[in-house]
Amino acid sequence: MDFKHLLYIIMAAVFVNNYVLQRFLGICPFLGVSKKLDQATGMSIAVIFVMLLATAVTWPIQNFLLDPNGMGYLQTVVFILVIAALVQLVEITLKKYIPSLYKALGIYLPLITTNCAVLGVTVLNITEGYSFAESMANSFGSGLGFFLAMVIFAGVRTRTESCEAPESFRGLPITLVSASILAAAFNGFAGVVETLFG
Repeated sequence: MDFKHLLYIIMAAVFVNNYVLQRFLGICPFLGVSKKLDQATGMSIAVIFVMLLATAVTWPIQNFLLDPNGMGYLQTVVFILVIAALVQLVEITLKKYIPSLYKALGIYLPLITTNCAVLGVTVLNITEGYSFAESMANSFGSGLGFFLAMVIFAGVRTRTESCEAPESFRGLPITLVSASILAAAFNGFAGVVETLFG
C-alpha cells in the first residue's frame, strides 16, 4: 500500500463518494447547521474529529474482538455506543474550552451521535475490507467531504436568503433545490479523480 493509494481513497471520499452530497448521509446537520459559516465550520471540525476517533476505536474492536469471537452481529450496537461516548467527550471538551461554539451548535452537537454519516463511515470501512491505514484515510476524506459540503452550502444559503426568490420557493424549497444542484455539481468530480489516481 503506497501513499498514492491512500491519497486516492481520501480524494474519492471527498469528491466522488461524498457522504452528504452523494450518499445522502448526515443530512440533518447539513440542513440544520449550514445557515452560518462559523457554525458549519465548527460542526464539521467536530464531525471530522469524531469520525477519525470512531474509526481508530471501532476498526480494532471489529477485527480483534467481534470477528474472532463470532460476534460480528453486534457491530451496529457496539459502534453506536462508541460513537455516543466519543460525542460526549467532544461535547464536554467544547463546553469547557470553546463555550461560544458549544452554545452556537446547540442541539446539533448531540445529534452527531445519531449522525448516520459517522456510523456509515465506520461500517463502510469494515464492509470494504479496508486496512487500518485505509480506514483512517477514508474517514479523514469523508470528514473533509462533510466539511467541504457544509462550508460551500453555508455560502450558498447566505446568498439564497438575500435573493428575491418567488414566494413558493422561499425557505425550505430553495434550500432543497440549492442542495440538489450542489449534489449534481459534485458528480462531475468522478471522472477527474479517476483520471488523476485511477
